[in-house]
Amino acid sequence: MASTIQARDLSLDDLFEQFHLEQTEEDAFFREWQDELPPLSDSEKAWLDRVRLNYRGLTASRFVSENAVKMVVLSPLLDMAGFYRHPFRLETEVETSLAIEAEDEGVFYKGRIDVLLLWKKLWVLIIESKSARFNVTLALPQTLFYMLSGPEPVAFAFMSNGEDFLFAKLTKQPVPRYAISRKFTLVSPSSQELGEVLRILKRFNDVFRQQ
Repeated sequence: MASTIQARDLSLDDLFEQFHLEQTEEDAFFREWQDELPPLSDSEKAWLDRVRLNYRGLTASRFVSENAVKMVVLSPLLDMAGFYRHPFRLETEVETSLAIEAEDEGVFYKGRIDVLLLWKKLWVLIIESKSARFNVTLALPQTLFYMLSGPEPVAFAFMSNGEDFLFAKLTKQPVPRYAISRKFTLVSPSSQELGEVLRILKRFNDVFRQQ
């Protein structure tokens, strides 16, 4: 009898063993997050400053709505990058939530990972939790599993916990391989980090239109 693989239970080792997935550090493999990044307009920079201020206002409160962080930070980024306009569309039928748990010094934390797919090309995984202990890399095994399961020979992903951001690329031929970007953070002295995230998303937009 065939067994069912639960995405929430997967580790990177599981993916390496079951799917023969390999991580590559070849510099030329994932240049889309580094090369030919489009410049930002003054209005876009002003919006990013506003996003940072709105986020700072949210986190100043002890009780922060999880959905509020997603709305205030992630939705404006996807909007400014052009992913809410034709030909891109949100594949809501694949939207799901994965429960995640962690324990630290006797304290039990709970959260979830929301999964969205944009135009069958960009996977967006959002970690939602009131605890910053859930590192953005926690979403990586699930992200790679969805990318492997999709129809595209080349797929990209955008992961965030609302504060930190990580990008990934996966190719399936001749063997499944992936690479990740460096981690970007919203908690920085300026909007430069958030600006880089937006530039990368806009670059992805250009790449997808050319495919």
